[in-house]
Amino acid sequence: MLERTRGIVLHTLRYDDERMIASVFTESRGYVSFLTRMPRSRRSSVRSVLLRPMSILEMDFDFRPQQNLQRIREMSVDVPFLSLPYHPVKASLALFFSEFLHHALRHEGENRALFSYMEYGLRWLDEAEAGLANYHLVFLIHMSRFMGFWPNVGRRGGGGHEVFDLREGRLTSILPQHEDFLRPSEASNVSLLLRMDYDTMGLFRMSREQRNRVLEVIIKYYRLHVPEIPDMKSVDILRELFS
Repeated sequence: MLERTRGIVLHTLRYDDERMIASVFTESRGYVSFLTRMPRSRRSSVRSVLLRPMSILEMDFDFRPQQNLQRIREMSVDVPFLSLPYHPVKASLALFFSEFLHHALRHEGENRALFSYMEYGLRWLDEAEAGLANYHLVFLIHMSRFMGFWPNVGRRGGGGHEVFDLREGRLTSILPQHEDFLRPSEASNVSLLLRMDYDTMGLFRMSREQRNRVLEVIIKYYRLHVPEIPDMKSVDILRELFS
């Protein structure tokens, strides 16, 4: 069945000498893997540009439920980014997100709210001029709302003595019977993190060590809810990027 949808490119992998696999988070079907031709000439290299990580495309494809790899008929740029692929910091963030989301969304079906959230975040990043040090933290923690494990901090009533249970995604005054929790000194910062957004994140000052610790905790939180997320090389780039 021929369909038209929009998609965000997450990952590409060479399949053979002539073809590659493009993993795309689509608006209509969620995570879909496509088999497409490798660029073999200057003209066809346009396809390689279109399939840059985190590109937002409009696509026509022939969807066949029984096949693992779908076929792209036509594709074109839906959102023309002006700075995201070329700005070194933004390009590094895009590389990280493409690697992370390639694993985190692998089993995600149609989720139009999540697609809209990702699109808005990428548009915002493309237009931003400065103050990006906390961007990846805000993007990831707020994305958890659309994936079903938004942290529940409720109304804190334990006088700052609660721990945050990473498995359950909530503050609790009862010490969990496992090691996946944040002690009160860190748990108290979860509510603060949830109040950050793209407009206010520049007001939250963190050292490199603090920011890296927050990233470490967020990734661990995701892994407890999406176990397929492996160790990622791009995380090391982010750890060194923001001081």
